[in-house]
Amino acid sequence: MKAIVVSHPGGPEVLEYVDVPTPSVKPGWTRVKVRGFGINHSEIFTREGESPSVKFPRILGIEAVGTIDETTAPDKFHPGQKVISIMGEMGRAFDGGYAEYVLLPNDQIYPIETTLSWADLAAVPETYYTAWGIVRSLQIRTGDRILIRAATSGVGVAVYKLIQALTRHNDIVGTTRSVKKRPLLEKVGMNQIIVTPDALKLPADTKPFDKIVDLIGPASTRDSLRHLNQFGIANVTGELGGVWYLQDFDPITDIPNDRYLTGFSSADVSARVLQEMITFIEERHIDVSPIKTFPLSETRQAHEFLASSHGFGKVVVLPN
Repeated sequence: MKAIVVSHPGGPEVLEYVDVPTPSVKPGWTRVKVRGFGINHSEIFTREGESPSVKFPRILGIEAVGTIDETTAPDKFHPGQKVISIMGEMGRAFDGGYAEYVLLPNDQIYPIETTLSWADLAAVPETYYTAWGIVRSLQIRTGDRILIRAATSGVGVAVYKLIQALTRHNDIVGTTRSVKKRPLLEKVGMNQIIVTPDALKLPADTKPFDKIVDLIGPASTRDSLRHLNQFGIANVTGELGGVWYLQDFDPITDIPNDRYLTGFSSADVSARVLQEMITFIEERHIDVSPIKTFPLSETRQAHEFLASSHGFGKVVVLPN
């Protein structure tokens, strides 16, 4: 089969399109024919060598959508069945979705019912599952004033679309570092945009918010907390600011009184929640289509596009 193999850390050029043996099924595992996968920032970090636990060579990819090819669990799966897989050390401890076939633990495969195209479905798993978890955690009420930091990211766009689909008439503001990306946010319907070259610090005159989605992560967490209204909630999910942990964080002094801090880990996957999310997307007719698609042979270009100034929304690779 064809796959994208990384033999050593580096830039996009280390993503090699090569022939490798098709994985053989073993007890407790199932082989899935990959129909599509999204490109994620965490995979870029891993490719660059920022994931110390990952050993090379490795086929990256923390998510995939596809169909059952061969299984050791015929009571759970059948050939041709539509499935999703995300996280669970996929693409890290074992080979992931950047291939025509992927071998996965049976308990990491989630059957789904959907009429979405493969391109649209491939844009959903990690990005929309994360966005769905974020939105659920915010306990959004009618009239809430909401901020999405790093709104041009795939998760940022997904959060915006999910909140809009709730039809609770919310005041939604997005941030971006680039004035060139303002038209892209306006195209998806966001018309309140803060352009701030310093992504880690909101302008001093910014009005406070009831809910803040901070996708920059620990690098901007303290700043987000300072811009919450009383009883407001900040969800910090992501590391787009390049910082993985909060250093010397004191909840008593760093979280203002009567404000709340939460997050969401997509590593905790619920088959029920996953199907609920897909059903919500279909019933509310949410446009989940990727901003750009690439064939498997151009996965390197997909990485380059996502990392470039042109990157916006979700980028998807379709192996077949």
